[in-house]
Amino acid sequence: MIRFAPWLHAAILTTAVALPLAAQAQNNANSNTNGANVTDYPTKPIKLIVPYPPGGGTDVIARIVQERFQQQLGQPVLIDNRGGAAGSIGTEVAAKSAADGYTVLFTLSSHTINPAIYAKLPFDTQKDFEPVAMVASLPQILVANPSFPASNVAELVALAKSKPGTLSYATVGNGSPGHLAGELMKLRTGTELTHVPYRGGGPAVTDVMGGQVPLLWVSIPAAAQFVKAGKLKALAVSTTKRSAAFPDVPTMQEAGIADFEVDSWYAMFVPTKTPKAAIDKLNRVVNTVVREQEIRDKLLAQGSEGVGGTPEQLGKVVSTELVRWNKLAKEANIRVD
Repeated sequence: MIRFAPWLHAAILTTAVALPLAAQAQNNANSNTNGANVTDYPTKPIKLIVPYPPGGGTDVIARIVQERFQQQLGQPVLIDNRGGAAGSIGTEVAAKSAADGYTVLFTLSSHTINPAIYAKLPFDTQKDFEPVAMVASLPQILVANPSFPASNVAELVALAKSKPGTLSYATVGNGSPGHLAGELMKLRTGTELTHVPYRGGGPAVTDVMGGQVPLLWVSIPAAAQFVKAGKLKALAVSTTKRSAAFPDVPTMQEAGIADFEVDSWYAMFVPTKTPKAAIDKLNRVVNTVVREQEIRDKLLAQGSEGVGGTPEQLGKVVSTELVRWNKLAKEANIRVD
């Protein structure tokens, strides 16, 4: 019979206890408080909450990247449309979801606009969300009825100043990126233009083509086919660089309007306290997908461009725009009750 010295017997017992405890500690380190193991994340379907109805611009962009996200992640990515209240309903659902990496908010730049124009929201844009990555960027475009006397921004400004308060511009609604672009144009040029809000891009485009309203600030997809057909004329885009969809249309800054930028972007966010490893995985997938030529071509067909980038870069955009739009909303007295 083999006899162990007392000190050796104690060492064996200590090792036998320590090894399982170390393994358990490692497992705990790889899991968050909601039980999501991030070493092999994802292990089940991911819900992509789109806070707008099916068929809208945000939904279209989400569906362009959905299939490739699924292939990259190895799990189904299920789009859950939760429209209403300018995106606030779906955003609230996402904010109150488990922070385990399996609920992702896919939204647009109203994410930073709504806090400036709504008196109260059921979530905090910064505190309740962690940024993942920007997916795409989409300029607003300023278009006019073909018979409108001005054919560029300088002529428009001169006409507006010669007839203060007589010109109007349409948008898809109060607080929309187009509304902000229109109010920013008024402030930067010292002109008086009347805002005419519509319930969507279709009716607004129809009335501008029909001559009921002379001008329109709208996202490029809503106006693209009509500009190309000569039924609308494009005067400028709202971003700091020209749109690849309309490379001949100048930016507002190129047209002489300093400090002008309104970017209608699409991005992904997750609830606060989502494991960093899950955020990093989602970020890598976004950056991989938006660099694929097929995806870039599909986005460009919608007038948008793939972006990507780091969570920190998206976070900086959010912080900057929250301040910018709050300032503009106060200066232009934009408020939605």
